[in-house]
Parts: sequence; C-alpha cells; structure tokens
Amino acid sequence: MKIIIPVAGFGTRLRPHTLVKPKVLLNVAGKPMIHYIVEQLINDKIGDEIIFITGFLGEQIEKYINSEFAAHKRKFRYIVQEVPHGLGHAIYCAEPAFKKDEETLIILGDTLFDVDLKKLVDNKYSVIGTKRVDNPQRFGVVEKNKSGFITRMVEKPASPEVSPSKDAIVGIYFLKSSKLLFDSLHRMIDKDIRTKGEYQLTDALEMMIDRGIKMKTYNVHGWLDCGKPETLLQTNSYILKHIIKQKKYNFPGSVIIPPVFIHPSAEILNSIIGPDASISKNCKIKNSIVGNSTVNDNTEITNALVFDSVIGHDVKLKLETNKYNIGDNSEIDVQ
Repeated sequence: MKIIIPVAGFGTRLRPHTLVKPKVLLNVAGKPMIHYIVEQLINDKIGDEIIFITGFLGEQIEKYINSEFAAHKRKFRYIVQEVPHGLGHAIYCAEPAFKKDEETLIILGDTLFDVDLKKLVDNKYSVIGTKRVDNPQRFGVVEKNKSGFITRMVEKPASPEVSPSKDAIVGIYFLKSSKLLFDSLHRMIDKDIRTKGEYQLTDALEMMIDRGIKMKTYNVHGWLDCGKPETLLQTNSYILKHIIKQKKYNFPGSVIIPPVFIHPSAEILNSIIGPDASISKNCKIKNSIVGNSTVNDNTEITNALVFDSVIGHDVKLKLETNKYNIGDNSEIDVQ
C-alpha cells in the first residue's frame, strides 16, 4: 500500500506565517503538524512508501522529512504539483509512483486526526473518514443508502437545508484500487470536469462508485483542523491535553500551568506559562505571561502578556515596563 499526502497548499488563512514557511511545518504542541502524521504511519507500520505532493516552499518539507526521519527505513517520494488545480489534480500528480493496482491511503497533510489508522485500513471495502457536523455547508459531505454504502458526495452544499447529510469528509481516504482511482482522475481531467473551478477528489470518487466500487464511511472522532489561527490553537490544546504526556517542569521563579509543552532548550525566567501553551526550542521568555499560544523556535518574549496567539520563528517581542505612583480613588485605563 502507498500513502499519498498532499501538502501543496498556500495556507493563505495562516498568513503571515505561511509566506515563508509551508503550513504543514507550523508547530503544534512542539512539533510541525506533518510530523504527527508521518510518525504515526511509521509507528503503526502502515504502507511501504509515503508520497508527498508538494508545491510552494516544498523544498522545506522535503528537507525536514528527510532530516527528521532519516533513521527510519521508510521510502519517501516528493512530487511537485506545478499548478494548483485542486485536490483531485494533486492526487492525479502521484500516478507515476504507481506501477500496479494497489491499495492507497490518502491523508491531507494540514489536518490532524486522533484515529486508529490500523483499524481504518483493515477493511473489506474502500473507506472515507467522516464526522457528523452541524454546519455541512463548510465541507464535502456524503450520502449513504440503507446498507451504509456511499451513494454520492456533495462539495460544500449551499446551505444545511439542501445538504444530503451532515457526515462531513474529514480528509482520510482508504481506497482499494489505485488503478480505478487514477482512471477516474484521468477521465475527470480529460473532460475538464470541475467543481467550484477546481478538480475535486470527490468527483473522481463518485465516478469510482458509479463504476461499482463500494465505499463506506469510518467515523473519526478526533478531527483536528489546523487551517486558521484559532483552529490551530484548538488543535494545540487538544494535543497537549490528550496526546502528549505531560512533564514536570522546574523553572525557579516561574509558574507552569499544565497542559503545556516547553522544549528542553527553552529558557523561562520570572514568567507564567500555560495553560495550553507551547514553547519551542531556543526560546527565551522573561517577565511574561503566555497562555493558549504557540511560540516558535528562537523567539524572545520580554515583559509581555501573550494570549490566544501564534508567534513565529526568530521573533523579538519586548514591551516597555512603566513605573506608577498612584494615589487613592484613581482610575487608570491603558488602551
């Protein structure tokens, strides 16, 4: 089985961070989000090759994966999607890596999952990961028959009222036949079948269903979105609470409120860290409070209150302190 991980997106909702770094390399709970996906695939011994579909700043992804996982005997391949024509086109770019018809696992690289992948791929039928949502118009959704097989898919229905279901597609696809997948992608691109201006993977999957492939859904409880700052922070909090084992930190003069992640190389002086804070390597935090935030490598924060924030690499954030001599019955309003 081969694994395809599309990582070619521009990540426009996470700018300015993604102007200089691919979205999948942004840190969540101390590690780039792509790290968690690759690490789970390696630990669970799933697949014999991982294919990354890269684009803007893709060389950074290749450098990170090859360096971080060099000790693991796993084959990595990098294929460039020269022009971003949609998820279906990104998967289409992976075809040269397939020499025979085989099972394929597709995982979106900018979304994390708390899911048993070994159980997901141990299925008689093709499987699409889904989760029940209240706002289906934001997602692709599936419709199923009474036997539980998927009959059609709708990409971002116009409103909840016209949505065929509330089972949203979360970004994990286990397909039994790579040949039929690429045949459908070829047909879609040759006939220029687009939805909302792009070649959608869901359109190719519907073609597979029309040709007799049976697909079921697999309920994914832990669906962790990293697409914009607020959801990235929610994912950071989830991982700190449920996935990372909490350590005891001892920084004299400072208070650490779990759950947190603090890299061993970080320096914390006279500060309060947490809850839900991630401090990456070589950071220096002095006379500050940091909560519900991610602070990336080599950043210095001094005399600051930092909440609900995503702080990039090599940042120097220093605020001036003030001295007051305030009498009785005074009111100070600092904007």
